[in-house]
Amino acid sequence: MRSRLPLLAIFPVSVLSLVLGTPFVLGDHPVRWESGSAIPKIAVGDAGDSDTPKGGAADTPSASSPSSPSDSPASPAEALQVAKPWKKGMAQWGVQIYWEEEKQKRSGTFIEAQAGKQAKYLIGLGANSVSVSFPFFIENATSNKLSAGAKTPSPERLERVLKIFKDAGFRTTVRPILDEGSLEQSNGWRGNIEPDSRSAWFASYKQFIAPYLKVAQDTKADTFVIGTELNSLEGDVGWDSLVTYAEKDFSGEVAYDANWDNYVTRRINMPVSHLGVDAYFPIKVPDTAPVRDLVKGWNDWLDKKATGPLPNILVSETGIGAMDGAYHAPGDFYVKRAVNPQVQAKWYDAVCQVVQERKMQGIYWWSLWFDDDPNTKPDDKVASRLDFAGRPLSEKAIKSCFTSDYAGPGTAPTS
Repeated sequence: MRSRLPLLAIFPVSVLSLVLGTPFVLGDHPVRWESGSAIPKIAVGDAGDSDTPKGGAADTPSASSPSSPSDSPASPAEALQVAKPWKKGMAQWGVQIYWEEEKQKRSGTFIEAQAGKQAKYLIGLGANSVSVSFPFFIENATSNKLSAGAKTPSPERLERVLKIFKDAGFRTTVRPILDEGSLEQSNGWRGNIEPDSRSAWFASYKQFIAPYLKVAQDTKADTFVIGTELNSLEGDVGWDSLVTYAEKDFSGEVAYDANWDNYVTRRINMPVSHLGVDAYFPIKVPDTAPVRDLVKGWNDWLDKKATGPLPNILVSETGIGAMDGAYHAPGDFYVKRAVNPQVQAKWYDAVCQVVQERKMQGIYWWSLWFDDDPNTKPDDKVASRLDFAGRPLSEKAIKSCFTSDYAGPGTAPTS
């Protein structure tokens, strides 16, 4: 995989530590560099080119070995067709694909071929859903204006990629996400921005998302995520008109993805009918802990919000580094400790078990980098420990989850 900065990081959250009594928490906010039930319409959250990237050496077998999920025999038509396309009520078994555009290097032919490569890999895992996350930008934490940047895919190019996934039978989600590169120097993250004029910020955001809503509608995407991990803006009246506008232009779900700390400690006051949780729950157990201890850790966190089934809640994003000590801070991906594939694989097994036992809507694993070749081994000198493609134990755990007998939450109640 090409060299890149780690995708996620954790910042300290002293307030949460004090409130919940978890001094072991190193932080809770996943950050991408360059790089309970939902209640509809009220507060939710309760019960062809030559420059294709190449992989590097690693200490794990190649994903293109016989154990690779993308290596199963299939005819050309079958290779790009989901075995069991998603239908309402089924579990969403998905992956977040993060796309930072490089237009000056990537032709339209390349991005279509790359989307096909990712689709084939995901089909091999048994996935039925894909979410395309991509960055937009802000100058600083108090700016009123946000915009596309050089690394933001254009609506036209995003449409080409979404069409590949939709034609292959995937459930598709469009997920713009605020990049944090400009917030780094002030130790900020997207969840604590404070625009000088919130009305101006929402007006700027509306202008930015308008063409992407059209693309989502034109490609028959299933979900448009109107916001992700914007803790400080949750509950603002500006969301009401923005969501109303989105629902007029887009006939699918309009959703919001909350950060896990806000989800467990407060009511997510957003005017949407569909809630996702970006879940990076820290669990104070050793690397040798069995899956049952990780399941208990997850349930302990979820029980702070609501006990029992959570049929309206989607794990919209989760992951963990394949390294020693990751359970204590699963969203900390700056640190590169010794590679430990078992840590990552057990985490995947545990999360899948929790989702099924609590009848949740599904999981989206973070992440595949759009430009990477998922059929290569991760170069652990430069790759994020979060990468799961090319790690056989993790791929096996994901495939076992995605091909399980769990049918999904069914038609979830609306109140």
